[in-house]
Amino acid sequence: MDYEIVDIREMTPEEMSDAIKMNETVFKINHTMPNSEEYDNLLKELFGDNLGENSRIIAPIAGAAFDHMKIGNNVFINSNSLLMARGGITIEDDVMLAANVQLLSNNHDEYDRQVLLCKPIHIKKGAWIGAGASILPGVTIGKYAIVGAGAIVTKDVGDYEVAVGIPAKIVKTLDKDKFKR
Repeated sequence: MDYEIVDIREMTPEEMSDAIKMNETVFKINHTMPNSEEYDNLLKELFGDNLGENSRIIAPIAGAAFDHMKIGNNVFINSNSLLMARGGITIEDDVMLAANVQLLSNNHDEYDRQVLLCKPIHIKKGAWIGAGASILPGVTIGKYAIVGAGAIVTKDVGDYEVAVGIPAKIVKTLDKDKFKR
């Protein structure tokens, strides 16, 4: 898959204004009482209709291009998540992200740091991403897969697979018949 190239010097005034508004909303989320109506309204402002029912995001959060994210139902994202979504991030239903997880769908060009190289991240139904794990651009995490704490995932993880380490490697495959659905 080729990278989508975004030159941040060519952002329109409207795109810059939207980015500033998102940053301000993230600041407000990070300084608002959790589980309050105000907190929920701010999440709705940031994600719009792209935040599924019964999904929770625990502050603080950081990131960019939140309008390029789609979060399913019953998703739990723990504190200190970094969601760099310029390349697109899709999180399906019933996914759990532990604290300090980084989803990085974009990276800087090695010769021109003002150019972003973007590829989507896709986390499929029921996956669990361990604390401090990093998912890099273009990676898909399969259904009910597990990414171990601190892993750096540079390649796809298949359905029911468990990946650990730096770089992440598959260490086992879970028995799909043992899952309650």
